[in-house]
Formats: sequence, structure tokens, C-alpha cells
Amino acid sequence: MDLRIVNPRREYAPPPFPEPPPTGYLHLAAAVEPTRGRTPFPRGGTRKAALLGRLKLLAAELERLDTVRRATVFRAVLLPPAPVAAVHPARFDVVVLVEAESVDVLDGVRKSQPYQRMVAETTQVADDVHEMAAHCLRYLGDVDKNRQGLFLFNHFVAEDAEVATRLWEHLAGWYVTETGLDNSTLLAPVGPADYVFVNHARWDTGLLGFAARQFGKSSYRGYVLANLRANGTTAMPILYRKV
Repeated sequence: MDLRIVNPRREYAPPPFPEPPPTGYLHLAAAVEPTRGRTPFPRGGTRKAALLGRLKLLAAELERLDTVRRATVFRAVLLPPAPVAAVHPARFDVVVLVEAESVDVLDGVRKSQPYQRMVAETTQVADDVHEMAAHCLRYLGDVDKNRQGLFLFNHFVAEDAEVATRLWEHLAGWYVTETGLDNSTLLAPVGPADYVFVNHARWDTGLLGFAARQFGKSSYRGYVLANLRANGTTAMPILYRKV
């Protein structure tokens, strides 16, 4: 399958991508109390609040390991409807992202007691859990987690992973130009996963500001959505705040 760019514009050309970091990632995502009905706003209940508190404590334990750089817990604030035809619809209102020194140490981190307890406690209360070990396939800039922001985890499924990667490079050009995006780590699975990659990024804005920057532009439909359709690729974005 060849990449096809619909409505090409020079200003949306792929930006320069620095060399990706050697970091290894564990992406633990769960649907605990997601949306009900047609609203895109996740529910908030005692079950989720208790889990988030436990995950925060376990993330601090993980960060004491020499092989772990950072472990961050997120709660969803906007969860758009996932496509009905998706093999594994992304409905994850709770996420933990563990950043390790390298891909080589991921197995050890995965077997550590704090991470095993994370998975066990999440699985106990969640209706759906997805784990993915990953490396950084493309890198626009570090996603700053030392302060609050609006964080994205965008789950991609595609007919052709290579075409989807090249398409993402062009879509990144749109986001840089139209939303001021200056950071992103494209997380590609190491081993089996239900998504060809998960894009992680951050903006210094609220939900309304982000919605105006993205959905308020006609080029979002004419360029972003049109090119996803033209290349057999589906994106399932979810927006989060750091816990």
C-alpha cells in the first residue's frame, strides 16, 4: 500500500524529527469508569478514585528502581466515541506510563513487584485492560510531565503500519502548524499489541482552547480526517490530566 496525501499543503510538510531517545516504555491502559451514553466526559466514582490513589503510590515505588526514569498516572478528561468497527476500541480512562532506561530493561521492570501490583489492582476493577511495551519510533520533543497540561494518548490501527507511520509524520506537520505542538513521542509496540502505535503529546491549554485549535479549523476535516480515511488508518484519541 502506498501513502496517499489528500489536499497537500506545503506548510503541513513533516517537521524535522530528532533522534528518538533510547527509552523503553510500559503503557498500562484501563477502562474503569469511562463514559456513559453519548457524553464524551468520563465518569468519576469512588472505584476509580481509589485505584488512581493506589497507582500513584505504586508509581512512586517504581521510580525508586534504578532502571526507571519516571512513572506517571493519568486520568481521562475527554474520551470521544471509538469507531464501532475497531477491533479493540480505546475507552481507557486510566493510564500509567512507565519510562525505563532502555527497552532492554523492560522485562525486569515488568516483573518488579510494584508493576505487578499495578497490573493486578487495575485488572481487579477495570472492565478492559491493555498493556504495551514500546520504544519511541518518532520523536518531536520530550513530553514534559513535571507540570500539569493537557495530555494526549492517541491509539492508531492501520492496514499498513509503515504507511501509517509516514502518514503520522504528515499529520504531525498539521499539528505543529495549527496547534503549536512542539513535543511528541510515537510509541511503537515491542511484541504483541492491539495498536500499530500510540502517540503521546502535551499542550499547555485547557479543553476549550484545544477544541478551538483543532476542531474549529476546516483543515482538520479536509486534511487530518481525510488523510486518515485515504490511508486505511483509524485514530482513537483520548485527552488526559496528570494525577
